[in-house]
Amino acid sequence: MTNAMTETAPRQMTNPDEMRDLFALGDQDLQRINQYGQIVIPRVGEFVDHFYEWLIELPEFEIYFPDEKILQHVKDLQRVYWTEFFAAVIDQNYIDRRTTVGETHARIGLPLSIYFSAMNTALNLFVDKMYDNSLDPVDYAACSLSIAKLVQLDTAVVVDTYSRMVSEAVAAQSQALMEMSTPVTQIWEGILLLPLVGLIDSKRAQDIMNASLAKIAETQARSFILDISGVGVVDTAVANHLIKVTQATRLMGCECAISGVSPAIAQTIVELGIDVGEVKTTANMRDALSIAFSTLGAGPETRG
Repeated sequence: MTNAMTETAPRQMTNPDEMRDLFALGDQDLQRINQYGQIVIPRVGEFVDHFYEWLIELPEFEIYFPDEKILQHVKDLQRVYWTEFFAAVIDQNYIDRRTTVGETHARIGLPLSIYFSAMNTALNLFVDKMYDNSLDPVDYAACSLSIAKLVQLDTAVVVDTYSRMVSEAVAAQSQALMEMSTPVTQIWEGILLLPLVGLIDSKRAQDIMNASLAKIAETQARSFILDISGVGVVDTAVANHLIKVTQATRLMGCECAISGVSPAIAQTIVELGIDVGEVKTTANMRDALSIAFSTLGAGPETRG
């Protein structure tokens, strides 16, 4: 499942030249940004004050800035961020630091809507409140456009990183849930047990197959018990899925027994005309364990 997700996931854009091409950020744009930076960076402290006057009005402010020490630290980082921004040296270090910003926002759970709003507020402050009217109107308009391009590049890197981390977290949670729903356990040397509870669909059936075969390969088990006493419904699809699991385990040299076959399930299988073939089935776990120890050629009393 993880490999499939990795293969289909879009490639993260981290190459500075590719990012510059994507946002049409040419050398002249960088020169304009640097030129404008000479006007506003001497006032970056004033910018930070205005920015946090806006931010403090948000309901989320106290959540992310619970004390003055954290607030001051973030303000210092803001000064560094925008000083680097207006230096306009878009190399790998620049992209990597923007990636770190995205990772930080993802870890603290900052909503993207607040990030977008913050970048828009910062842009407006720099091209309006921090501007001293020293440029020709045409040059000012060109500088504003170039600054907007770099803001968009920064935003793209941060959002892409944020989205990647959220996707990885979801994938990890899905993997954890899959492992919880398919808890293959070694209960004795050479014997594995998988108790199934709930409904089984095609997706879960594939997870069961993957988890079972992986555990067999890891432990070199020779006997596998698939307990279905907790499975609510056994129809044609479910029965076929279970049979495929037993066939696959046999191909790996591990005999499989299905335990917990109730009278109702047995009757359903017969009525559906499903051919269980050589699949070993038992009504309870005790009988399944007997089959497992027979497969090993020993009983628990001789292996303790």
